[in-house]
Amino acid sequence: LPYGGWKNQAPKESPMMLSPPPSVDALEERLSQPSSAAIEALAAVKGDLLILGVGGKMGPTLARMAVRASHQAGINRRVIAASRFSDGSLPARLQAWGVETVACDLLDEEAVAALPEAANVIFMTGMKFGASRNPAMTWAMNCYAPALVCRRFRHSRLVAFSSGNVYPLVSLDSGGSKEADEPGPIGEYAITVLGRERTFQYFSDRYQIPTALLRLNYATEMRYGVLVDIAQDVLAEREVDLTTPMFNVIWQGDANAMTLAALAHAANPPRIINIAGPAFLRVRDVAEQFGRLMNKPVRFAGQEGSTAYLNNGSEGHRLLGNVSVDAETLILWTADWVQRGGESLGKPTHFQVRSGKF
Repeated sequence: LPYGGWKNQAPKESPMMLSPPPSVDALEERLSQPSSAAIEALAAVKGDLLILGVGGKMGPTLARMAVRASHQAGINRRVIAASRFSDGSLPARLQAWGVETVACDLLDEEAVAALPEAANVIFMTGMKFGASRNPAMTWAMNCYAPALVCRRFRHSRLVAFSSGNVYPLVSLDSGGSKEADEPGPIGEYAITVLGRERTFQYFSDRYQIPTALLRLNYATEMRYGVLVDIAQDVLAEREVDLTTPMFNVIWQGDANAMTLAALAHAANPPRIINIAGPAFLRVRDVAEQFGRLMNKPVRFAGQEGSTAYLNNGSEGHRLLGNVSVDAETLILWTADWVQRGGESLGKPTHFQVRSGKF
């Protein structure tokens, strides 16, 4: 392929990354190890950091990494995490890592107005799963909440999550969608994600807010992600769907580090950056690899399509740093974790969906 490929491997930052994480504590420690680019960014930007929507899959270890990176940069700053905190145990975990917490519903204008001041804001909130059942809430979360945040933090530096779903499905030999490519969202969820980008772009222009928009595709760790979905199917001897034949993955720790590094690249007009791993992985190949690693037969369903959601992450790697864990290592770690019965978040990615309905 023009970009990526099964044998593409990035150098690892630390020898300790070679062995599979043995426990949730060890996993979260690794997920929060800052890269040199993240440390440099948090040394360069001034002021406190507020992370909005920290209660999702990436948020907790991103917040922990921000604390660690700031300490290693020699910067004394508050790292504040805001969420509705539906998981009542999360505030105590974050506080134990040195992260301050504040409960907030980002659709509540008064609550947003009461958030603490911060020179740097990372916006992680969004709605995907259940979007087809509740489109009004999807539009509110993905477009209205960003407007409230932009008005409130018009004097801050913003990094906001988007998604590779704003791109159309592309051919497998295309090299993946690049930042300058024309969006082509499929389905209402993807349209609202593009709406989120447009909202940030509008307010960035109106108030001259330095902004970075991160099109992520797909973060993975041992408890969730595309690799976990495939490994669980293989272990349970369920058929693996081939309809979407290829995908990107990136170690969530690397996605965390690139997100923090993006603070130093916020600009006006907003800078769009793909966050994706350097390898395009074929579903059939990955499933067969899991079958060998777990000594399981592999069964397939569906016909391999000719298109997929593929992000070209080369610009992101140039700006924000290379990945520290390659796809082959992630496959080995995932097989080990799933086979041992390691904790799962129980949140399938539904990466096979091609209709845009989630």
